[in-house]
Amino acid sequence: MRVIAGSAKRLQLKTLDGMETRPTTDRIKETLFNMISPYIYDSIFLDLFSGSGGIGIEALSRGAKEAVFVEKNPRAMECIKENLKYTKLDKKAMTMTKDVMTALYQLEGEKTFDYIFMDPPYNQELEKMVLSYLSKSELVYEDTVIIVEASLDTEFSYLEQMGFRVIKTKEYKTNKHVFIEKEGKQEIC
Repeated sequence: MRVIAGSAKRLQLKTLDGMETRPTTDRIKETLFNMISPYIYDSIFLDLFSGSGGIGIEALSRGAKEAVFVEKNPRAMECIKENLKYTKLDKKAMTMTKDVMTALYQLEGEKTFDYIFMDPPYNQELEKMVLSYLSKSELVYEDTVIIVEASLDTEFSYLEQMGFRVIKTKEYKTNKHVFIEKEGKQEIC
């Protein structure tokens, strides 16, 4: 796993051995960032279920002004911290070794995010729980884009009831990225 572009381009990132985390492959990460890179500069990025931190680090490398990494596994968080130090992006990062819901409560009123990325364990409906919270949260504003990495069979039919809508879905062989924003956002143009 490596950083694809930006200030830390080509640097290899550490990952945890075993199946505790499921790093997003370089190819999928590159596809994701090709879609959002024109808007990532100077953004505030939230990386939930961070694993080894590859997505948030990619955002920082490409010019995000700040990223918050939330990962409850202490071993994974040590890996994130090592990767941040190695890429020299640690000054623009905040790490939280906590359960995602606890971290969201603690961030409330402190920050508003331009991008919220989550890659929860598949088929446990954790994304639904997080989205339910975010639907009433001040962490999200009109222009926030929420990106969920999920299994291909994960359903998102409940989004409208929460006040969200799907902007785009990008499917890969084994998973997908679902891009979500608040319903009723006014488009200019």
